[in-house]
Amino acid sequence: MIDPEGQQLGIMPPELAMQKAADLGLDLVEVSPEAKPAVCRIMDYGKYKYAQKKKTADAKKNQSSTTIKEVKFRPKIEKHDYDFKVNRIREFLGEGHKAKVTMMFRGREITHQEIARGIMQRIVEDVKECGSVESFPKLDGRNMIMVVAPVGKT
Repeated sequence: MIDPEGQQLGIMPPELAMQKAADLGLDLVEVSPEAKPAVCRIMDYGKYKYAQKKKTADAKKNQSSTTIKEVKFRPKIEKHDYDFKVNRIREFLGEGHKAKVTMMFRGREITHQEIARGIMQRIVEDVKECGSVESFPKLDGRNMIMVVAPVGKT
């Protein structure tokens, strides 16, 4: 049993503890039910619930979630399009997001995977100052997929 100021009152029967809480105009709250004997505290239950809610809200606020942004390429991509998309990947990595690089194949392009792997390697070289490869290029159906994470997030 703990009083409102944090002083221990010792072990006592529940009826006596409830009577002491009622005399002070506060509630008897079971703080640690797993302990032997269970730990109870005399406090304002409304304030206790509010404090718990604030604590969980602060914990959620300090949590960070990473999202995966996707950028799609083709094996026959032109230089300007390539530069534009690589800059988008850099922006995503700068914001702390992961970037999923997808190389899409159409028709017979799938027979020239070495071209796609060369482009993927060029992307890795171009974003190495702000990102590192999390999963290396692998073929998934008609797409080759690679994931790049911000530096220090792998």
